[in-house]
Amino acid sequence: MTKKHSSIKQLTKWLDKNILLLLSGFLLIFIPLFPKIPFYSPIEEYIVRVRLEDFLVLFVIIVWVIQLIRKKIKWQSTTAWFVIAYAVVGLLSIISAIFIIKTVPIIDKHVLKTFLHFVRYLEYFSLFFIFYSSLSNSKGVKILLGFMSLSLLAVAIYGVGQKYYYWPVYSTMNREFSKGIRLYLTQHARVQSTFAGHYDLAAYLVIVLPLLLALAYYSKQKLIKGYLFFLQFFGAWLLIMSAARTSFIAYALSTVIVISLFGLKKESLRSKISWIVTRLLGLWIGIFILMVGFGSDIYERAVQVIKSYPQVYSQYQRFEKQTQKSATTIIAFLQIDHLKIKQLGSSPPANSISTQEAEVLVASDQRPITQRPVDVYADIPDQIVVATTSADGSFVTAIVEKPRVWSDNALQYGLSMAIRLDTLWPRAVQGFVRSPFLGSGYATLNKTSPTDFTIADSTDNNFLRTLGETGLLGFITFYGAIITSMVVAILGLRKKDALLSALCIGYLAAALGLLFNAFFIDVFSASKVAFTFWAVTGLFLGYYKLKK
Repeated sequence: MTKKHSSIKQLTKWLDKNILLLLSGFLLIFIPLFPKIPFYSPIEEYIVRVRLEDFLVLFVIIVWVIQLIRKKIKWQSTTAWFVIAYAVVGLLSIISAIFIIKTVPIIDKHVLKTFLHFVRYLEYFSLFFIFYSSLSNSKGVKILLGFMSLSLLAVAIYGVGQKYYYWPVYSTMNREFSKGIRLYLTQHARVQSTFAGHYDLAAYLVIVLPLLLALAYYSKQKLIKGYLFFLQFFGAWLLIMSAARTSFIAYALSTVIVISLFGLKKESLRSKISWIVTRLLGLWIGIFILMVGFGSDIYERAVQVIKSYPQVYSQYQRFEKQTQKSATTIIAFLQIDHLKIKQLGSSPPANSISTQEAEVLVASDQRPITQRPVDVYADIPDQIVVATTSADGSFVTAIVEKPRVWSDNALQYGLSMAIRLDTLWPRAVQGFVRSPFLGSGYATLNKTSPTDFTIADSTDNNFLRTLGETGLLGFITFYGAIITSMVVAILGLRKKDALLSALCIGYLAAALGLLFNAFFIDVFSASKVAFTFWAVTGLFLGYYKLKK
């Protein structure tokens, strides 16, 4: 009995010491992999819904608070104080929005929606504190990085199943999808794997791939190095299949940063240049082959951007004509017939609908015709309510369909960019001007009047969204948390600890890539992306604290 009690005591002691590490590893796998199937809706007509991951994160937060009260963990860091400052500013912004500038009416669903956004940010930040406090030794960070690599592997495998074997798609691209409707991909639809949209998947890859690339160059074990490079190309394939242009450019920049910073550690100038050039060529020749074989959708979307600039497009056409003959044979040999692979896979599941049936069109499903924006693929007329007076003098209304009128921005840059330029970005600026220090409040930027209730909220520029919702104070504190973390990464580049140096390089590249992504996507408001970013930030700074 004494021996048994001793074993139980040792196990309890071990669990007490490592409980946050175990829970962190679980979250690192569960959050990216579990689809966004809703648990319940706090506001029925709104697109944001409570999910299982929210309850799991809440449970881990409770464990973290208990450990904090017992003085078993530490949490203080410069980044943490910026996060706390942002939380205070966010609360002040809500108070201002409700009682001072009155952009949020005192109506239950409006107030609840604003608080819901605020609480979501606090939930995202919580992973920073959890991961930061979970590390008590160097072994812990390797365990968490291993979980991260396994998570990416599973996400990529699911992407293959989704592309070729009709594995389920759960999207939040609109309110109906967010209810948990089971979809499957059509031939040219963009892969989103276990994420709620292809943009979210791509942003997640922008965080994880640079970090794993840095670890691949750090590792001295051939088996681990080979596994990490395999993941790099598998993840790059997944990024290509998402057809997210901004994220692909962000990933390209991050790989240059990783390889350049490793190369600069070499002794002579010649060895620096040689190392950087050979590694860049090796990596991007492989990615180029993947692009030729699988990248027709992302290529066509990139051409859409070039078409917005006539002089550049004319040069591109000239170059394409010169290289077309020599490249045709190679491209024809390498390109993959996705339809044939899909037909060999399996039949569509009986209890789901296709993305095409759900009216989700992508670049290569149909080709646009003239007098339409390059990313509009169907002539859907405007439905306008017209009021008339009948013969007996009664007042009646009728819905009349009229051809859509496109703005100059839509015709030049495409509808997606025009929505940003014509509507989303100006409204965010208006929100900032309305209250420069505290902004207009969460979820207020898409409204045309304070009493409007929008079913979704986005700005497609995280910097403008932060300024519009929480003002200059919110902007400084939110991005101050990120910049201070990046400064720590820069300071740690010359540390003698090789793993710490690799983490500094990987984190710096990932953060810069995600910030680039934030110019066109609200990446820090997308749950799976935000969770992953703040978890990685906590992991990196927690290890830095151990080695300081």
